[in-house]
Amino acid sequence: MIKLLHIENIAVVEKVDIEFEPGLNVLTGETGAGKSIVIDALSAITGGRTSRDIIRTGAEFASVTAVFSGVGNESWFEENCVEPDDGGDVFITRRISADGKSVCRVNGAPVGTTQLRELGVGLLDVHGQNDGRKILDESTHREYLDTFGGNESTLAEYRETYKKLTAKEADIEKLTMDEGEKERRIDTLKYQIEEIARAGIKIGEHAELSSKREMLINASKLKDAIEAAFEAMYGADNSAGAVALIAQAQSRLDYAARYSENLNTIKDRLIDLHYTAQDISDELRDFREMLDFSPGELDELESRLDTLKRIIRKYGSEEGAVEHLENSKSELSGIEDSAGRLEKLTTELEACVQEAVNKAKDLTEKRKAAAAMLQKRVMDELSQLNMPDVEFLVEFAAVPDKYGVGAWGSDDVRFLMSANAGEKPGRISRIASGGELARIMLALKNVLTGEKDTGSMVFDEIDSGVSGIAAQRVGEKLSKLAQQRQVLCVTHLPQIAVMADAHFEVRKSAEAGRTYTYVGKLTFEGRKKEIARLSGGENITGTTLTSAAEQLDAAEKYKRELREES
Repeated sequence: MIKLLHIENIAVVEKVDIEFEPGLNVLTGETGAGKSIVIDALSAITGGRTSRDIIRTGAEFASVTAVFSGVGNESWFEENCVEPDDGGDVFITRRISADGKSVCRVNGAPVGTTQLRELGVGLLDVHGQNDGRKILDESTHREYLDTFGGNESTLAEYRETYKKLTAKEADIEKLTMDEGEKERRIDTLKYQIEEIARAGIKIGEHAELSSKREMLINASKLKDAIEAAFEAMYGADNSAGAVALIAQAQSRLDYAARYSENLNTIKDRLIDLHYTAQDISDELRDFREMLDFSPGELDELESRLDTLKRIIRKYGSEEGAVEHLENSKSELSGIEDSAGRLEKLTTELEACVQEAVNKAKDLTEKRKAAAAMLQKRVMDELSQLNMPDVEFLVEFAAVPDKYGVGAWGSDDVRFLMSANAGEKPGRISRIASGGELARIMLALKNVLTGEKDTGSMVFDEIDSGVSGIAAQRVGEKLSKLAQQRQVLCVTHLPQIAVMADAHFEVRKSAEAGRTYTYVGKLTFEGRKKEIARLSGGENITGTTLTSAAEQLDAAEKYKRELREES
């Protein structure tokens, strides 16, 4: 659960600390007071997207810090080399600078936003006020069903099989091109194979010849310099070179060493120097002999370089040309032997189709078993949310794809509902009102979450469009949910606010020309006033306060009964 949330310099929030508690934590306040900022901060701290636009005007940075307890997930900490806290808490900080850069830390260790997002999946399960609209998108219904049925591994196996099927189809399509196109492709491949083969490409040859070309162009200057260096080392007709002079010094020192043993060390070093000088002279002589080029050698080299440049310009590099040669040979061989290969691929495709059909059938059976359970569970939930006459169905239809299977199996899945007794179930998008959508989404989230450890659940005005008894049932459902895990809820409804185990007011004020948002935990008296405001607006009277107190007492009685039942 989340214990503490510290927000600094985000939008109209200068600095706010919120100490959340176990159970149902409710945030209320006037529209525009800044409740959404809290949700944005929770999203940011679990790896959600942010931008520098959220930074409070005049501030250099924005930051969010959160403390979580009871996290577990030891594997994440091991994989990301983050030391767990001695007390078992997890400290997360995210700082967004004015230049748009984001720095994230977990227990003081720097992490990336992807790593933070992986950890955040088990910390917070956020349901926004637009989640209800997602259920209108029928392309998501199959995913909801597979999540509920735990079909992820079966689906993954099927997807691999379908991937092989489509790959075989693509190979067959390549081989079944029309004859004219096939002949044109054969001519192109043969020309490119001959061109690259005739060039006789060797990896590294261009660099080697370019270096040799530079040497040939400057051969005269290079030869003069090497000759001078050789004469300085080995001597000329009228002068002794370094080798001879070192030899003379060695002879003199050999004589002198008879009278002073201290000179032996210097003599040995001089001997080594003599050998080194001889080696250098020999290497200079060999290099000088290499500089004897034939008159036409430069022309031949230039011609070869032109050939290599043309090939490299066409195929990207020497490596690219060699690779293209091998690929072209392989493709040409495949086209020329297309009849036999096509027959082989067709047989392989038939086997892939049969395997995909079998795995799709297995997936369908699991989906239908899960659908029966999902229907019952969702209708039970909706009954508790004041929709006792609702009928919720999972409809299956065969996919129109070739072979009767598609990328996700052989099923098109969509949810149908009838909101009133006696009515035929139809598409949710055509039948459900805004308030019904909110409750369907809450029911689905509750069913899909089940006993899974998804951390704290966050609801951002998921009660949109709900009122009266339906709102009361939503509040009761959230309270029940909060018996098993921590729940955070932003709401405008008094029926939900009265169920809070911890009630926070978000308010906005203007001071010295600046706007500030504050978040504070309400006492019982403060809650009465806030419930009265949610019920009757700013006209708070003794009657509305009494009514608020009665609602709070009734809510406490309900929660007490819940605790006794559990």
